[in-house]
Amino acid sequence: MTQYVKIPKERIGVIIGPKGEMKRFLEEKTAAQLEIESESGKIEITCKADPLREFRLLQVLKAIGRGFNPEKALELLDNELLMLEIIDLSNITRSPKELQRIKGRIIGRNGRTRELAESLINVKISIYGKTVAVIGYPNQNTIIRTAIQMLIDGAPHGVVYKFLEKKHQELIQTQLDSIEFY
Repeated sequence: MTQYVKIPKERIGVIIGPKGEMKRFLEEKTAAQLEIESESGKIEITCKADPLREFRLLQVLKAIGRGFNPEKALELLDNELLMLEIIDLSNITRSPKELQRIKGRIIGRNGRTRELAESLINVKISIYGKTVAVIGYPNQNTIIRTAIQMLIDGAPHGVVYKFLEKKHQELIQTQLDSIEFY
């Protein structure tokens, strides 16, 4: 089966890697063929062996295209439970200035909001172009999506931090409950 994905041209070099090392690594790890058109950003993925590996490779390529470094994106190949979620901000904002303001709210002063969200909920977040991308487990991604929506809607950062801390405690309790069960 063949899949296609288009990523920003400036991210193609990251997928190819120095001397083609990253492209070769991805092909070897997934038994897939990558045909990359550097000018358009279009990538053709052909994987005859395993459709699931092809889907996971597609997710890795999208994650790299959305600003993640390859090491973080490759976790999607190694853990089938991790999911990539991409939130498009372009249909929420009316102007480039508003887009910058919302991205700034999500990032926070000196990156504090993003870092706090990543550490409390144990996800990876990339803000790139007109998108926010998240790599995490489904329940974690749901929490982050809610926090991002709160920031978009204008909630004070303190309220969002309290929400994230509460959810952090709930995640810890869920883990403890599952340990006690066994």
